[in-house]
Amino acid sequence: MMKLTRILAFCCAVAVAAPLTLSGGEAAAQQPKPLGTFSAWSAFTYQEDGGLVCYVVSEPIKDDGDYTRRGKIYTLVTHRPAKKTTGVVSVVAGYQYADGGEALVSIGSSNYKLFTVDDHAWAATAADDKSIVDAMKKGANMVIKGKSSRNTSTTDTYSLNGFTRAYEEISKACKVAG
Repeated sequence: MMKLTRILAFCCAVAVAAPLTLSGGEAAAQQPKPLGTFSAWSAFTYQEDGGLVCYVVSEPIKDDGDYTRRGKIYTLVTHRPAKKTTGVVSVVAGYQYADGGEALVSIGSSNYKLFTVDDHAWAATAADDKSIVDAMKKGANMVIKGKSSRNTSTTDTYSLNGFTRAYEEISKACKVAG
C-alpha cells in the first residue's frame, strides 16, 4: 500500500506538471485534490486553465519484461469538461515506445490498439475511449502490451477492482455522464 501511495503521489505530480503553463509567474494548474481510493484505483481533481480536470489513476499489479531500467508505469482516465473531453484513456509506459509502435490493451475478450508518442499511449478516437472505459467497468483485469524503442516487449496487468466506483466519483465531480 505504501508503494501505491508513493506511485500515486508521483502520478499526481506528473498529471499536474505535464499541462502546466506559466502565466504572469503563476501556474495554470493547482495541486490535485483527492476524491478517494477505491481498491486499485484513486480519483483526483484539479484546476487547469480555469476548468476542472477529474481523473482516475492506477499502477499495474504485475509488470513483465526483460528490461534493466523502467520508469513509473500507470494508466489514467481523464475528464476535461471545459475542453469537451471525457473518459480519455492514457497509459504511461515507463519507457519510450518504439517509433510508430502501438500499445495493445486486452480486457476480457475485447482488444484495443492505442497509438503511442514518446512514453504515452492513447486511444485514437473518443468512441475508442468510450469502448475501453465500458470494458474497464465490466472487466476484472486489463493487460497492456507494448514495445520499447530498444525492442523490449512489456506486459503490464492492472486490476480493475474499484475502477467503476472511482470513475463514478470523477464523473460526479466533473458533472459529466458516467
